[in-house]
Amino acid sequence: METGNHSSVTEFILEGLTDQPGLQLPLFFLFLLIYVVSMVGNLGSAFLIRISSQLHMPMYYFLSNLSFIDLCYSSVIIPKMLVNFMSEKNYTSLPECFVQLFFFCFFGIDDSYMLTAMAYDRYVAICNPLLYNVTVSRRVCFQLVTGVYIVGAVGALVHTSYISSRSFCGANVIHHYFCDILPLLDISCSRDYTKELLVMILVGFHVFACAAAIFISYVFILSSILHNHSSEGRSKAFSTCSSHLTAVAVFYGSIIFMYFKPSTSDTTQEKVASLFYTTVIPMLNPLIYSLRNKDVKESLKKALNGGILSRSV
Repeated sequence: METGNHSSVTEFILEGLTDQPGLQLPLFFLFLLIYVVSMVGNLGSAFLIRISSQLHMPMYYFLSNLSFIDLCYSSVIIPKMLVNFMSEKNYTSLPECFVQLFFFCFFGIDDSYMLTAMAYDRYVAICNPLLYNVTVSRRVCFQLVTGVYIVGAVGALVHTSYISSRSFCGANVIHHYFCDILPLLDISCSRDYTKELLVMILVGFHVFACAAAIFISYVFILSSILHNHSSEGRSKAFSTCSSHLTAVAVFYGSIIFMYFKPSTSDTTQEKVASLFYTTVIPMLNPLIYSLRNKDVKESLKKALNGGILSRSV
């Protein structure tokens, strides 16, 4: 079986979200707005956590890293989309496509494992509060975040290496709006279904290992909350977990629908599902964590009041 021969295809054409010219301009402004909101929200969240002493805690250290990942994640996808909306043909070279695939996988895996690290942080804070400062020390936080990025880099390298070793000698139209694993495999002319199964098993491992860890963490969290006789304590525990659970549900729901649904010829459903975790979720996460988090809202008010007072003086 021939592999590694890309001489027949030197560039791909991205099908994009729609082929209707009348929708190109409205979609351009829609995703430009989404990108601006995502940029402002994630940069603002990371900056607020950095300057506010009230937020110098492990939970917000993980959140600032999640904001960085979401910012990069949307930057891998949306700028290329905006260019494509303004282009008659959405060309992308092989190297450009594989670079986009690598960073898409890298930040996607990082997102999943960072949510898992945040679930572990909530588990320790609620189930073992007396040991929290020792168990989730600054050193442990750094090690967890470093581990997240290492796992993301290794996973992305495996996926990208496998896809780039395939031959593309026939159709060069990717039925998607960016370079993703499944759409690229669909147009490969040197498919190895055994290796493809291993690739999907690896994708499944990342998804279900993180989902299982989060689920187990919240089983213990829920048990601890129910055994808490203080209504104020239960309310505080639920409020600190609700934003994280919301982000987890939206992220994993769209991922599972995209990669583990029955195979169909309807690419529209796949595009809509992938839009959630590539563009919408990076925009929503800062809103979810700020609107549902008392500490963040108080820190934001202090920062705004401090800025207003300093300008008036």
